[in-house]
Amino acid sequence: MLHPKEEKTVVIIKPDGVKRGLVGEIISRIEKRGLKIIALEMIQATKDQIDEHYPQDEKWIRRLGEKTLKNYQDYGFDPQKELGSQDPLEIGKTVRGWLIDFMTSGPVVKMVVKGIHAIAMVRKLAGPTMPTEADMGTIRGDFSIDDATAANRDKRAVHNILHVSETPEEADHEIIFWFAPEDICDYKRAEEDIMF
Repeated sequence: MLHPKEEKTVVIIKPDGVKRGLVGEIISRIEKRGLKIIALEMIQATKDQIDEHYPQDEKWIRRLGEKTLKNYQDYGFDPQKELGSQDPLEIGKTVRGWLIDFMTSGPVVKMVVKGIHAIAMVRKLAGPTMPTEADMGTIRGDFSIDDATAANRDKRAVHNILHVSETPEEADHEIIFWFAPEDICDYKRAEEDIMF
C-alpha cells in the first residue's frame, strides 16, 4: 500500500477546455490544491488512441446506453425515434462513438497529477461528470453548463471540460497507456514539508 501522498491520477483536458483557453486555469487549480503535475503534454489524439482509452467491455458500454435511456425517459424523448433503438447496448455504442469523435475534434492536454488522495482530490476539483450537476467552485460548475439532454438531442458527447480517472485501477491503466516512464518527472514541491 502506497503512502497517500504517492497516489497518482490522470487528467485530460478535453478539446472544449483547450479551445476555450482553460488549460492554465485548470493547472492552477490543481497546483493551488497542493497537488503536483509530474507529466504534461498537448497532443492531437487519434481515434485509435481514444478508442483504447475508453473501456470496450460490454458492461461499460451498456451502462452508457442505460444512462442515455434514463435521460430520454426523464425528459420525455423517444429514443426509438431519435436514435433508432431502445437497446441500451446499441445506444451505448452510439454514445461511445460520439465520445471518440469529440475527443479527436481538437488537441487535448494530458497530465499525471500526484499527491495526497490525488484521485479523490482531482475529482472534487472537477465536479460531477454532468456539468449541470456540478457546484459552483468546481471546474465543470464554473465553466460548463452542458448536459446529457442537450448532447443527446444534438447527437454528440457532453462538453464537460476534462476527463479524470475514477479509480486507482483506472488511473494505473491510463498512466501506462498515455505516458512512457521517462515522461514522468517526479520532484519535491517547496511547500511539501509545510503542508504535509
